Amino acid sequence: MKKLLLASAVSVALIGSVQADEHSGTYAFDKEGAHQFITFKISHLGYSWLYGRFNDFDGQFVYDAKKPENSSVSVTIDTSSVDSNHAERDKHIRSKDFLNVGEFPEASFKSKRVVVDDEGEADIVGDFTLHGVTREITLDVEMLGHGKDPWGGYRMGFEAETELRLEDFGIPASLGKASETVEITISVEGVRQ
Repeated sequence: MKKLLLASAVSVALIGSVQADEHSGTYAFDKEGAHQFITFKISHLGYSWLYGRFNDFDGQFVYDAKKPENSSVSVTIDTSSVDSNHAERDKHIRSKDFLNVGEFPEASFKSKRVVVDDEGEADIVGDFTLHGVTREITLDVEMLGHGKDPWGGYRMGFEAETELRLEDFGIPASLGKASETVEITISVEGVRQ
């Protein structure tokens, strides 16, 4: 009887371990399916919000279900793909006053560590390079969900937020005190490889 109970306990532990680990793996951003967004929001002179996005970016993340702190993410952004829904303003944002896309055609993020608190919420700390300047930033991350898709694959989605000071990345233009920081939201759906 003891052997039977022990065998059952081991079986339950192993099955639980497999289920917990079933969504571990390397995920490529679903660029083809367009289930990814990088958006930004910045105050315009303190009177209104300017919203925009980057239309072209790619990346991948590695998720370790057993030890989420071992997970990682990398992202590359085509800075010329900035889109604020106004062609002339986009030209200005691409200019030397702001992103200077001629000299700095890419921005990137590469994680260095993942910090998970007691409630399961995570921060991803990593190096963000923009306008030729690399600084450590923290992304506040939320897992949106994961599971099998209708095409036989496995998907996982995350949303992350951070706030950047333009001055920290050597961006010379200034629109006043209310416009010193920009809020960034990254929402991605990854397909397990």
